[in-house]
Amino acid sequence: MNEIKAIINGVGSCIPDQVVKNEDFLNSEFFQENGEKFETENLEIIQKFEKITGIKERRYANDNQTASDLAAIAAQRALDNSTIDAEDLDYIIVAHNFGDITPDSNRSDFMPSLAARVKNKLDIKNPATSCYDIIFGCPGWVQGAIQATQMIKAGDAKNVMVIGAETISRIVDHHDRDSMIFSDGAGATIFQAVPANTRGGVLAQSSRTDAHAELNYLAMGPSFKPASQNGNRYIKMKGRKIYEYALTSVADGIKCAMDRAGVSLRDVNKILIHQANEKMDEAILKKLFKICGEEKPLDEVMPMTIQTLGNSSVATIPTMLDLIQEKKLENHLINSGDVLVFASVGAGMHINAMVYQMP
Repeated sequence: MNEIKAIINGVGSCIPDQVVKNEDFLNSEFFQENGEKFETENLEIIQKFEKITGIKERRYANDNQTASDLAAIAAQRALDNSTIDAEDLDYIIVAHNFGDITPDSNRSDFMPSLAARVKNKLDIKNPATSCYDIIFGCPGWVQGAIQATQMIKAGDAKNVMVIGAETISRIVDHHDRDSMIFSDGAGATIFQAVPANTRGGVLAQSSRTDAHAELNYLAMGPSFKPASQNGNRYIKMKGRKIYEYALTSVADGIKCAMDRAGVSLRDVNKILIHQANEKMDEAILKKLFKICGEEKPLDEVMPMTIQTLGNSSVATIPTMLDLIQEKKLENHLINSGDVLVFASVGAGMHINAMVYQMP
């Protein structure tokens, strides 16, 4: 069998229309973990939040949209951007963490799988197009991309759609100030098998899970508002712990993938890192520069979307890739031959990275 590798042939995204600005939280009722109200005025809470995270606004899905709806839109746009027919997809992988959630409920709906729902929405008739979901925290899309690459290299697939989709705005506790971080969206990519001598493609990847003391840094819990103890559970973060963990471990994960790919920092043109927190992402890259013994201008190597799109979890990296390729992200371009790094950290705690060269 001839050796093969994976390239990306088609990228698409779905950025919801509903813009929610920081000032929209001025009348929110924020509580501390102990159930007590903050004495600090909301304006000061919001200003401090923006300074730390960089977020000025975020996007929420419309009431008539679910995560699988956003995923299907992004998927169709990826197909339109590719040379691949939908019926020729061997797999559809959807990375998410909470399934489909309707605006009037806090309950996650996982059955049938979101990937199967996307196949239905795309009207794909081919029974050989196999569908499954992946739950891997915010790094889910990167992990899906790793699996797609492995299936292609093993000869099990020629075309694999990998989607990251989430409507996190429906699973956050709006009485928790951390709720302002999260947003909704979807991004999709198609990985295609090509001969090994083709230029570019996936060069290497790495992943790890720290599930000892780190397990519940991101987990589900009740509302911070004492009067809202109705059985619903929401995303809860140990922000300082996550920050310390990310600074300790993410750069190492990126360097591992780079070493496996045989590339140095000077070879890397862009690092598309999960948009979790602007200050944290900057600190991670500075740590990477220190490990590598060289530096690059942050604003050149690290595109950012968190300021206007917030943290849409699994959707952030493929959405950013789509925006850059469509020349919709100011001051950032990707050219043939450029080396990119995709990297993420999230609930689990999981870290992963992939090194990719543009064909």
